[in-house]
Amino acid sequence: MLSLDLTNEPRWHELAPGVQVQLRPLTTALMVAARSDPAVEAVPEEASDEERALSFAKALARKAVLAWEGVGDVDGNPIEPSPEAIDALLDVWLIFEAFQLAYVSKGLLLEQEKNASALSPSGPSAGASDTARTASPAAPAKTARRG
Repeated sequence: MLSLDLTNEPRWHELAPGVQVQLRPLTTALMVAARSDPAVEAVPEEASDEERALSFAKALARKAVLAWEGVGDVDGNPIEPSPEAIDALLDVWLIFEAFQLAYVSKGLLLEQEKNASALSPSGPSAGASDTARTASPAAPAKTARRG
């Protein structure tokens, strides 16, 4: 069953010990906006899946991050989220993976569910046709060759 969160409130997610980000809810509008981000559209066709995933994650994070705690500059001074700072944060592998697992994957799981094939009305194989011949006791199967 699909559980709907009708509050649509931003939520805090811990991405690493001491690093929390407040994120907008992952909505259709947010996903569409990230997909049409100029940086995502500029990814060349020959780019790897990893390059595409990073570009999309950064675009999504730039639109979703509202605030954070535990993120600072090279001198340890707290900094506010900005597009450049969000991109730099996602360049940290641990943070990228946590963002993907805690935030992005929840939306993609729903996307996969809707792309799955629906079952036939009378069971999963009711609409399928046979592809194998019927077994006959008069003609038993041959034994496998030994190599």
